Amino acid sequence: MKLLDIYLSLKGDIRHIEDELDRSIRSDHALLNKTSLHLLKAGGKRIRPVFVLLAGQFGDYSLERLKHVAVALELIHMASLVHDDVIDDADTRRGQFTVKSKWDNRIAMYTGDYIFAKALTVLTELEEPAIHKILSKAMVQMTIGEMEQIRYFFHYEQSVREYLLRIRRKTALLFAVSCQLGALAVGAEYTKARALYAFGYNVGMAFQIRDDILDISGTEKQIGKPPGSDIRQGNITLPFIMALKETHLRDRMISSILTLRDSNGQSDTSALLKMIRESNGLIEAEKLAELYIEKAIIAVNQLPDQSAKRSLIDIAHFVGNRTY
Repeated sequence: MKLLDIYLSLKGDIRHIEDELDRSIRSDHALLNKTSLHLLKAGGKRIRPVFVLLAGQFGDYSLERLKHVAVALELIHMASLVHDDVIDDADTRRGQFTVKSKWDNRIAMYTGDYIFAKALTVLTELEEPAIHKILSKAMVQMTIGEMEQIRYFFHYEQSVREYLLRIRRKTALLFAVSCQLGALAVGAEYTKARALYAFGYNVGMAFQIRDDILDISGTEKQIGKPPGSDIRQGNITLPFIMALKETHLRDRMISSILTLRDSNGQSDTSALLKMIRESNGLIEAEKLAELYIEKAIIAVNQLPDQSAKRSLIDIAHFVGNRTY
């Protein structure tokens, strides 16, 4: 089954989630309304809500309960993007102007705060303390991940382990709890929720590694922003870390990243991107992404054989091979 087929099979429920997203961010404040809707209309893969809906099929499926989890998690993701764009000084995302570019940094930060608050409001419709506890812990870890990313800007000596811990917090945890909370919200057995958490975590790790690969190897049309945007902002990712291990490139790469740092990200990155592309950095990063996909499939294979399980496996393969 192709990814489009999976989305089509959930079309009615996804449309309901989209309507709920629109409703949840509406505000009487004209500017907040504009900025929030601008972000929502930019679209996205909605992979977190899809994970919530698929995970819910391993329990007593109820869209009325699942929508609160799906909307809250997507809003948290959206809010984090607005804040990311301020930190990264990003002008475009998904081929659209960012909130900070269309308005300014202060408006973007307040918009992100507003959307975070709306996410928590939506989730209060579910009374289970465990759900709130899991999500609050994940949000704390996400914030730490963002702070760690800032701390490691232009820090070229970081280890693979430090990188993996950062993307675990930044990306993988929200994937993991999307699957876990989708199951828990509809009363799925703990063992199923645990397997779904492991699946989401490993897919999330692969997803972020693929993002970092595409930032080096992709085109602006593919990724919706100029290639090398992350490295220009000082975000050292796995392809760079792996390429740096090649002694014939190391000195030139360090010189390039220091020049980039000293110019506050304004110097030309073409030579640095060329070095990474010609190294084994992308290949090694691909191998690690594939390993996480394998782990995700092992985790999901613990679940009963049903259409949701097959859909999750197909999504895992898509994430491992995606080009956008």
